[in-house]
Amino acid sequence: MASLGRFNTLRVSKVKDFGVYLKAGELGEILLPRSQCPDNLDIGDSVRVFVYLDSDDYLIATTQRPLACVGDFAMLRVAEVNDTGAFMDWGLSKQLLVPYSEQKPRPLTVGKRYLVHLYIDSASERIVGTTKIDRFIDKTPVDYKVGDAVDLVIANRTELGQKAIINQQHWGLIFHSDMLQTLYPGQRTQGYIKELRDDGKINLSLQKPGYSRVVDTTEKILEMLEEQEGYLPVHDKSSPETLFQLFGISKKAFKMAVGALLKQGKIELCQGGIRLRDQD
Repeated sequence: MASLGRFNTLRVSKVKDFGVYLKAGELGEILLPRSQCPDNLDIGDSVRVFVYLDSDDYLIATTQRPLACVGDFAMLRVAEVNDTGAFMDWGLSKQLLVPYSEQKPRPLTVGKRYLVHLYIDSASERIVGTTKIDRFIDKTPVDYKVGDAVDLVIANRTELGQKAIINQQHWGLIFHSDMLQTLYPGQRTQGYIKELRDDGKINLSLQKPGYSRVVDTTEKILEMLEEQEGYLPVHDKSSPETLFQLFGISKKAFKMAVGALLKQGKIELCQGGIRLRDQD
């Protein structure tokens, strides 16, 4: 069965001049307009489409990719505001409505971008957005492990650090001390579970914790040394900004990786940097 507000792989049931109809189970047949049809699409063929409601509230399919699906958190720009609410650009011809009742803490402004959650309104059965995102965050116990890689959507900044939504489900926090780069609301990035607290809160890191991070960093340094004819002008006095630009790591992580490589005899310190050692 096809799902509203998501991508579905559907089979062609009819071919018309104006498009094709797709079998969508209990939703019946859904039109994919001719302008959206891949070449030579015929009865029985399958096609991956996004299903939504058109301006007349009829189900329709598109091969265009919206910026977010139902259940997602995304940073979207307000294109228009009227008596109904704010309409946001989400990559489709029909804009996404954020009703006034779903705007917090103040009404949305044309041209500005906001972090919203997409859901299906139970009363109208339409896809809508809301900036009241906290009620869509899963508060049940998590089954993450320290060190797990997770997908993050950056949310608002707090006194402690930057809040982030983990795997489109849970709240987490990146402390200021763990932020090696500027993060922006709505930004998507990979992170890692740093700590699972007794109070249920989750601390995050942008780098792999522990020894696995050191291994990854040593491999990155060796690869870059090979590319740069065995020499890099970086050392323990290099600025954190320089090291992050080169390797995407903190100064502490760099020093740990260099120490490991020195111990292994793979590099040596030299004037103004590090150098690959000749391996017998």
